[in-house]
Amino acid sequence: MLLVYPDYTDRDMKGKTTGGSYSEGLASISAVLKQSGHSVSLLHLLYLHDEEEYKQKLREKGEFDIIGFSVRTTAFPDVKTYIKWTKEVYPDVFIICGGYHCTLVPGEVLAVDGVDAVCIGDGEYAQLELCDKMSAGEDYWNVESLWFKNEDGSFIKNPVRPLFADLDRLPIPDFDLFDYKNLDSVKVDTAIVMMSRGCFYNCTYCGNSQFRNVYPNKKIYARFRSPENAILYLKTLLSKYPNIKFINFRDAIFNMFPDWFDKFIELYKKEIHLPFTCNVRFDILTEDTVRRMKEAGCYTIDMGLESGDQEIRFKYLKRYMTDEMVINCSKWFHKYGIDQLTYNIIGLPYEDIHKALKTIKLNARMKSDRYIPNIFYPYPGTALYDIAKKAGFLPDVIPPGCRVPLKQEQFPEEQVLFIEAYFGHFVRRYKLAYALPSWLGKPYEKWLDHRVTGKHVPYKFYVKVHDIYAKARNKLKDFLIDRLPKLYIKLRVLKHKKRAKK
Repeated sequence: MLLVYPDYTDRDMKGKTTGGSYSEGLASISAVLKQSGHSVSLLHLLYLHDEEEYKQKLREKGEFDIIGFSVRTTAFPDVKTYIKWTKEVYPDVFIICGGYHCTLVPGEVLAVDGVDAVCIGDGEYAQLELCDKMSAGEDYWNVESLWFKNEDGSFIKNPVRPLFADLDRLPIPDFDLFDYKNLDSVKVDTAIVMMSRGCFYNCTYCGNSQFRNVYPNKKIYARFRSPENAILYLKTLLSKYPNIKFINFRDAIFNMFPDWFDKFIELYKKEIHLPFTCNVRFDILTEDTVRRMKEAGCYTIDMGLESGDQEIRFKYLKRYMTDEMVINCSKWFHKYGIDQLTYNIIGLPYEDIHKALKTIKLNARMKSDRYIPNIFYPYPGTALYDIAKKAGFLPDVIPPGCRVPLKQEQFPEEQVLFIEAYFGHFVRRYKLAYALPSWLGKPYEKWLDHRVTGKHVPYKFYVKVHDIYAKARNKLKDFLIDRLPKLYIKLRVLKHKKRAKK
């Protein structure tokens, strides 16, 4: 089996030869298949390929019985083109697609010319059964979790297999599927890992609420490896790649199950104790949790703030966290010297520049150390997708490379891009405004408000200027990671030490 992984958000990175991101899902599928004697390879696409280059790389990989494409929503247009080119090189190869987009809209993916099957939900054991039956020359049309396409174009829709509660049954992921030592994160001594699957919250913009619903036993959708098995996972990885000095846990919510967390964090402190980052939620956090994470090596906590407008958080995102709650939690991070990184969404349905400014201001009031503004992307099947569609904000087709998917008169594209571009700039300045004496801070805040929301702000000009700056900054960062990773690591460590002292 050949796994094809379109791993880029910037489609204009032509010529990139190393790097990219780790995929836990692909590494897990590979581990299960290899454990049973099947052969698995990876075609890791780090940028948008043209036809000649893609076909050349495909031929260099050799011939396969099955070629599987990992499909996320934003990469789906490119995947359709890659599938067309794949069939032109290997007309008889069996093509299967899996990933988030296939789970959300399996029929849309299966309808693509050249696709023979799609996998819905967890893919390890569906793929294994498919490979086993193909190897034995048996009928495989009834494999659960797979939909197939008949010659006449009709679909065979098999039921989704039940989830298995015990993640310990999975082998340790096949890290070597990738050019692991040259991944972007590993070049700077950081490992991306996942100890869990799923999430039991129902945030309207996230696919997890829909992914959960495809399973017959959806109540166990959120699951973790046992604390002991999670430590084994980390020890296996560190034995293979001893240069790893930082751990980045990419689990949806690291403190989702307090009992699991309590046991794991103590084992981690005793047996691993490397600096780590993870994602947690404000509304299930305690000061004791923050303290114990710091003792175990946590240097940055990632949190989804999403919107600083409380009405949007409650009404449209279903995230019932008050401003006071998030500000109070932030005080704990500062108390224990842990950096706080917030994820923020810009361009939400019914948002305008004044509501987006509230997100900037709440970050300033929280004294966030780092902040990532993401422009909202409507994932099919999610509640917020339906809200945007019903309101008429969503075009029938979102073209590849589109920067602002929703079209809203009250929040035009140039304003959305302006907020994204200058988010950090204004967070820092509002921090200063709130730190100054009231007689000076209040006028400064009003002046900043005018710079963001004034009638004559040249938004398009500012966006163009920032695009030039961002392109140069990203090239410098890529250069440091690729050519001077040790310097990049030293700068990162120095930055976090300074923040911890504050």
